[in-house]
Parts: sequence; C-alpha cells; structure tokens
Amino acid sequence: MGFRDKFRKKEEEEGNSTLDFTFVRSDTHSAEVIQPPGEPVGASNDGFLSPGPQTPQKSRRSLDVFRSNRSRSASASSNQGGGHKRLSQRLHLSRSPASSEIVPQDLPEIVVPDGGVEDKDGTESQWEKRATLLARENEKHRSRPGTPDHGSSPPTLPQLRLGDASADEAPDPRVKVVSSKAIDEDIQEAIRLHEAGKLEESTALFGRLADPKGANNPLSQVLYGLALRHGWGCQPNTAAAVNYLSAAASNAAEIEQMALQAGLKKGGAAKGELVLAIFELANCFRHGWGIAKDPIAAKQYYETAANLGDTDAMNEVAWCYLEGFGTKKDKFTAAKYYRRAEENGNKIIGNTWIWKDKYNPENQKKK
Repeated sequence: MGFRDKFRKKEEEEGNSTLDFTFVRSDTHSAEVIQPPGEPVGASNDGFLSPGPQTPQKSRRSLDVFRSNRSRSASASSNQGGGHKRLSQRLHLSRSPASSEIVPQDLPEIVVPDGGVEDKDGTESQWEKRATLLARENEKHRSRPGTPDHGSSPPTLPQLRLGDASADEAPDPRVKVVSSKAIDEDIQEAIRLHEAGKLEESTALFGRLADPKGANNPLSQVLYGLALRHGWGCQPNTAAAVNYLSAAASNAAEIEQMALQAGLKKGGAAKGELVLAIFELANCFRHGWGIAKDPIAAKQYYETAANLGDTDAMNEVAWCYLEGFGTKKDKFTAAKYYRRAEENGNKIIGNTWIWKDKYNPENQKKK
C-alpha cells in the first residue's frame, strides 16, 4: 500500500480529519520550522514556504589584527536579512555558478608527490605562487575598464623596492620603497594608538602609510582597509576597503614573485602581508563587503591562505567544504582542514566529529 492510500485510509478511519505535517530544516547549529502558504497563523501569501521562529545562531566576527591570538566563532550561514526565500534556496538546492571571473581559469594544480617524504617547502611554494596569481587576477579585474568602482577607484600602484636606496644610488621617482626602518616604526606607533583607543589618529597614520603615492606599505594597506571596512576612527567605506586590500595583495604578490624568481622556495619578505590580504579579501567575497558576493572566489582565497599557514582560513575553508559554499560538499576535506586548524591551536568547540576514524587521512589513502 502506498503512502497516499495509507493517508486516505487514515482519514476515513478518523472521520475525514485533516492530517497535519510539520516541515523542519535543521543543521548543526539550528532548527527551523518551515510553514506552507495558507497557514492561518503567521502565514505569508507569497506562494513560497516561509520559516518559523529560528534558533539564534552565533554571529561571525572578522579578524582583529591587533590581537595576538586571532580567533573567531564557527562559521554560520552567510544568508542574512529579512524576506522569504524559495524552498530550493532554503534547502541549498539552487545551483551556484560553475566559475568566477575573479579566479583565473588556468590555476595550476597543486602537485603533491606520491609516497616518500613530503616536500613541505615545495608544496608551500606552489600555494604561494597560486596566491600571487589570485592577487594579480584580482587587481587586473578591478583595473579593467567598465568595472564598477562603487564610488572609489583602485589605487594606482608604482614599481616597488624593498628597503632604502643606497647612498650611491640615484632615487627614481617611479620606484616606491614599501618597507624601511622608519615605516616599520610608524606602523608600530599606529598600532599603539589603536590599542590606546585613539582610533582617528591611528587610522590617519595607517592611511598615510598605505598611500600608493606615499609609503605604499602592504601591511598598512591591509590595516587601513580593515579600518575603512569597520569604521575604526572614520566613516565606513567598504568599497574603498576592498581597493586597499587589493592593493596590499598586489604589492605583496609582486614582492613574493621577486623572491620566487630569486630561487627562494617559500616565505619571501611579504609572505605575511600576502596571506593576510588574501584572507581578508576572501571575507569580502564571502559576505559581499564592498564587492559582489562570490562563493567560488571566497573558497579559493580561503584555501590558499589556509595552505600558507593561516589557521582562521583553515576553519573557514573547512566550513566551505562542509556546507558546499563555492565548491562541492566534501565532509572528509572539511574534517582535514578543521583538524589542521585545531592542531595549530585554533579549536572550534563542538567539532569532535572531525576525529572520527572514518575521517583519518590514512583511510583516504587506502581507497
């Protein structure tokens, strides 16, 4: 007997009483009752299923670069705001785009040797190269004619040089020094001002150090971008924030490319700035802060930063794989990145499932 016949029989036995159904959608963090149209209490007439009261979820915080121990709560859904959604959206059945114009289509695959001793330096240099490619493509996209500027144009980047010029070297007005002892001292002073609560003074100093026509310092461009995004001592301007984060990534990528061309396997002079800029751009792509939301770009940027050592990025890309955000769902890979983050001191409470035996890397190798 099919379900329809069973329901009909039950209705006849109960005097044609109406059967009640409750649709519940749940995940690790919440459960919500989805009510159909026509429900007498709190129903909408838009023809779509609408959610009932939701269990509150933990909000996510962006990176606070002025704290030595960077951590955030577990990733929650990025779909915020009012209004009802179609059932396909609520159940994550809608198709996401297959590609992103921000991400190069010809990104080289990361090659890991089969068997033997893993070449960690060699693998890391491949991820660093990928980071430089992402940064360059992002800068190219933002400089492309016709790209909306959202009220703020990308900074024009000059040629870069590390350190001060020698006494015998004639200064070249086209070349800008991105790091020096004086610049480093100013950065420390700006951080001190921020920690002392003098946000306006701190942000003004970061802005001077971030100016492409001035010091053009990548770290200051990241920190000034964050100040603009969050309104630290200034009016929030998310579009300008993206521009400065993009400038930081491009500057740092150029410095790292010099290091790779010089034969260094990993960790040039601007690796930290590059990873930080890539991670913060991933946050922008994920949430639509100053730029259109782009799940594919967010996932690629998070994964790149994660493989260059950023533990926050490890947790974020794990969430992408767990939820299928910008990629196919892959719980095994999600567990791998969550494990890596926890092993490096960035633990998320309630993630004990990642240590189940079926998520051990050894089990994956046997397949």
